[in-house]
Amino acid sequence: MSNKFSRVLLKLSGESLMGEKGYGIDASRLEAYATQIKEIVANGVQVAIVIGGGNIFRGISGAAAGYDRVTGDQMGMLATVINSLALSNALNAAGQRARVYTALNMYPIGDYYSSRRAIETLEAGEVAIIAGGTGNPYFTTDTGAALRAVEVKADAMLKGTRVDGIYTADPEKDPTATKFESISYKEVLDRGLRVMDLTATALCMENNMPIVVFDMDTPGNLVKLLSGENLGTVVHN
Repeated sequence: MSNKFSRVLLKLSGESLMGEKGYGIDASRLEAYATQIKEIVANGVQVAIVIGGGNIFRGISGAAAGYDRVTGDQMGMLATVINSLALSNALNAAGQRARVYTALNMYPIGDYYSSRRAIETLEAGEVAIIAGGTGNPYFTTDTGAALRAVEVKADAMLKGTRVDGIYTADPEKDPTATKFESISYKEVLDRGLRVMDLTATALCMENNMPIVVFDMDTPGNLVKLLSGENLGTVVHN
């Protein structure tokens, strides 16, 4: 099988791990993700992963609730570490070796991140799960994912969501919304589409890092996307 990309950065939302639950981690959703990721690695794709923490704590929401923004963002970073450990455990249980790296030194919970070590992990056929965002407050996990995608020299950043691409409006609210098969970064910015935050979008645009937004919650979609099927929306220069 020939793959559309040989090395990818997969960005997952923390909220997606809730599955049908209202909070925390749904074990069945975690297992489904691990199965899909293991399959694409078996097909020869090198996979780095960044996962959010919104199923546990969101820094921005915490700030709105009265937390200091820096403290709230640090709590959000720790939430991403919890999710990364859970996904790593699920992958290892499925027979796919995975290693957790953290933006802040948290050994022995995870290895301290460096792009060199993460690339070595990918080249060894293991999954590199990179937690803790950028390690700094005021940056989202989308920005952290964009940064890591550039650092590990990924061919593309795959943004797994619960919708099947980018639309002219929110398809869950506007039945007339139409889907883009591809769209430029400039048009995303001009239209004010909320694909990722401005910092993450600008970082990908400046480094010519394509983004593929697709539905990760439908089993099999990740494998289909990597095998060349026309799924989701591609954002490019």
